[in-house]
Amino acid sequence: MLKKAKEAAAQGNATSRSKDLAQAVLDSSHQIWLAGVGAFVRARQEGGKAFESLVQQGEKLEQRTKLAAAETAGAASAKAKEMQQMASGTWEKLEQVFEDRVARALGKLGVYTQNDVQKLADRVERLSEAVNELLNASGTRAPAVAKKKTTARKNPAKKVARKR
Repeated sequence: MLKKAKEAAAQGNATSRSKDLAQAVLDSSHQIWLAGVGAFVRARQEGGKAFESLVQQGEKLEQRTKLAAAETAGAASAKAKEMQQMASGTWEKLEQVFEDRVARALGKLGVYTQNDVQKLADRVERLSEAVNELLNASGTRAPAVAKKKTTARKNPAKKVARKR
């Protein structure tokens, strides 16, 4: 609209041009003001609708976000369990390697294991039975065999206490 007024003013005389230009500016600013008032009225009328629409969109987004968070948490939990199992398996392997190395070192030092002592005890028992059978077969009386005694270990803490 302002362009039309400028074109008309350019074609007419100087006084009428300035009046037309001033009127065009007034008309243009009046139309801008009316558009603003119209926008305000429309926003006021449709503001409730717009607010409800925004709330609905927010609820939908919240649901999607919760679902995505639950999926991510489930995946993270599964991964954590997997890593825990891997760590447990690794720990068991490490423990077995340690036990094997200690057993090998004790073997090199000549320290008998519990298994070795049990084998020796079984062998002594068998030999004792064989000797008794030979003695019975020859008619000689076998000496009384003492029953296995379990000896209690002495408490090293008591030894330390006595020395003081």
